[in-house]
Amino acid sequence: MSSKINWLLNNIASGEILLQSWLSSHGITPQLARKYCQSQWLVKLGAGVYYRAGRKPGWQNAVYCLQNQSRYMIHLAGLTSLAQQGKSHYLQFAANSIWINVQAKTILPKWFKNFPELVVSDKLIPNWEIIKTSKLDTQDDNDLTTVEVDGIKLKASNQELAAFEVLEAVPSTLSFEHAAELFQGLVNLSPRKVEHILKRSGSIQTNRLFLFFGHFYKHPWAGRVNESLINLGAGKRQIVSDGKLEKQYQITVPEQFISSD
Repeated sequence: MSSKINWLLNNIASGEILLQSWLSSHGITPQLARKYCQSQWLVKLGAGVYYRAGRKPGWQNAVYCLQNQSRYMIHLAGLTSLAQQGKSHYLQFAANSIWINVQAKTILPKWFKNFPELVVSDKLIPNWEIIKTSKLDTQDDNDLTTVEVDGIKLKASNQELAAFEVLEAVPSTLSFEHAAELFQGLVNLSPRKVEHILKRSGSIQTNRLFLFFGHFYKHPWAGRVNESLINLGAGKRQIVSDGKLEKQYQITVPEQFISSD
C-alpha cells in the first residue's frame, strides 16, 4: 500500500480527476481507493470517480480526464476553443459556458454532466455547452489542435472547425449578430482547412453562412476556397426572421448585412 500511495502522491497533481478503471490499471483497487478516501488522499466525486485531495478540480480537469482515461471522443469546441487559442475578444462570449464537442449519440457519464454542480469553489463554474456536429462527416486529427489551460493540455478544435461549430449554433444557441462579431476577427483562417471542413459538411445553412461571412468581411481566405466542392444545396434558407434575402447565398440575414453594391 505504501508504494502505491507514494506513486499516486508523487505522480498525480492535486485536483486531478481519476476514474476507477484507470486506478485499477495502475494497481489501485476499489478497496484501496476507499481507504485513500478515508485517509483524505482522495476525494470521491461520484460512483467510481475520485480526485486527488488538496485542490478542487476545475472544468479543465474533467475534460482532461475523459480525453485521457476513457474512450470518449471529446474536445473543446466553438467559442471555448477560440478563446483558449489566444482570441481574447471571444472571452466575453465564452465566459458562462464551456463548449465541448462529442460524437453523435454519445451519452456522457453522469458525474461529468453534473460536474459544475458537484464541485463548488470561490470561482464561478460555467455550465457545459454540449454540441454534436452530426452533419459533419468523420473528423480527423487535422481538425484538432492542443491548447493549454492552467498547465493542462487539452484537445481542441482548430480555428476553422471552431468557426464551423460556432456557425452551426446559429441561431439556436448564438445570435446572428454575435456570430458576425466573432467572425470579423477570423482573418487568418487557412483556406485549405476551411475547404476540407466544408466539403465534408452536410449542413447547407452552415456552409452558406460560413462563406457569406468570409466574403462579407472580405477575408483573404474566402476567395481561395473552391466553392464548387462544397454542398450549398438549392432554395432559400431562413436564418433570421424578418431578415432580408442575401442574393449570392440565398439566406435571410439582418438588413444591415445586405451589401449595397
